[in-house]
Amino acid sequence: MRTRIFGAIAAAIFASLFVAFLYVRSPDTDPHAMRAKYGAAPSQFVDLGDGLTLHLRDTGPRDAPVLLLLHGMNDSLFAWEPWAQRLDARYRVIRMDLPGHGLTGASPTRGYGPIAMAKVIERLRARLGVARMVVAGNSMGGGVAWHYALLHPQRVRALVLIDSVGQPGPADDGASLVMRIVQTPGLRDLALQITPRSMIADGLRGAFHDPAKVSAAMIDRSWELLRYPGNRRAMLDRFALPADVATPAELARLTMPVLILWGSDDQMIPVASAHWLQSHIPGSRLILYPATGHAVMEERPDQSAADVDRFVTGLPAG
Repeated sequence: MRTRIFGAIAAAIFASLFVAFLYVRSPDTDPHAMRAKYGAAPSQFVDLGDGLTLHLRDTGPRDAPVLLLLHGMNDSLFAWEPWAQRLDARYRVIRMDLPGHGLTGASPTRGYGPIAMAKVIERLRARLGVARMVVAGNSMGGGVAWHYALLHPQRVRALVLIDSVGQPGPADDGASLVMRIVQTPGLRDLALQITPRSMIADGLRGAFHDPAKVSAAMIDRSWELLRYPGNRRAMLDRFALPADVATPAELARLTMPVLILWGSDDQMIPVASAHWLQSHIPGSRLILYPATGHAVMEERPDQSAADVDRFVTGLPAG
């Protein structure tokens, strides 16, 4: 009798947990619906071979100077729409969903480190037939940008780093928690199934000095694209990677013109990192935006796009 009672209690607990799981579970989005919703013109899908197809937008005059824009972690090419709207009359603006993000989805090799991403950038550059370009990156994309510039300096006219990774820093308690989740099989499996919209909303608002600038449409898009098949597993793979840290010797090799843009109230990568990068990149110029967070190009689109336009216009010919 006692065994039967305990069995009934266990079954009831399991049923309750299962119902709770179904309630909070956020399944993958449908890829066809997502492409229809977010992949219309001017989007295109470029097959780079080996199972990798990049979602990108390539706008502006074909013979204009090229701006290649690289988004941050768990973001997408839509982060650059404010710049594209302001700059693609004068520039050829290329932005993409990096592997493991947006409508590009998972990398077939699960290569999400900055070197792997830089290799994808070079494959795309060769495919598009672009000789040289100004490469700009935000946050994680900034790390991909300076890695690409180190690997292919002859292809980079100039570099724009926006609230970029690179400075060595102390261990972060939040990152340690994520690492524990990533390394625990049961928790990792749950993280692939449970992604509340409220968590995405909090993360986006934390990237802005003024959270009121984060719209419901921005939250919905980020939430849906993170749940694009393969992207959540890619996110966990990225969290398992070591921090993307630059050495002074590496930064000293960035001899092309470098512009650093930073939000003075960035809560994700502090402004001290901007000064550290500037101190180690020869001849680099720093612009700080007051009352601005981590996403300068979205929170200060007019001013930051104008600053980039002046910077590129002042580059040496050719």
